[in-house]
Amino acid sequence: MANFRQGFYEVKNANKYVGKGKPRYRSGWEFSFMMFCDNNDNVIQWASEPVSIPYRHPLTGKMTTYVPDFIVTYRGPNDTVRAELVEIKPKRQSIVESKMKSNERAVIAINYAKWDQATKWARQNGLTFRVITEDQIFHQGSKKK
Repeated sequence: MANFRQGFYEVKNANKYVGKGKPRYRSGWEFSFMMFCDNNDNVIQWASEPVSIPYRHPLTGKMTTYVPDFIVTYRGPNDTVRAELVEIKPKRQSIVESKMKSNERAVIAINYAKWDQATKWARQNGLTFRVITEDQIFHQGSKKK
């Protein structure tokens, strides 16, 4: 079984956190993203596990719910304000590769079904939906030549 970090994040800038209750992280990556949201001056507000979105499970055909990791509102270029629904996910659970086992492909199929509904929900609510992987969380900028 994989070892991963879980717990409750201690919010430092309470005026920015608009979620209900203490934010819970289910991975070190989510913890890192919470620290980023809490401490970044461009983040106006954020919430953890803010909404439940219904979707049809692609393997069982049954309706169930998906809870995205975050909603973040931030200042973008030229002081534009943007809001995004965000999912933190390992790249290996978000991109189909030819040498994957069937159970790994099933995880991705389920994720795609969730993300399709999250994209629709976000559009209907004036947001965008984005999946963030370890590549974006730990990106250090371009190397200068």
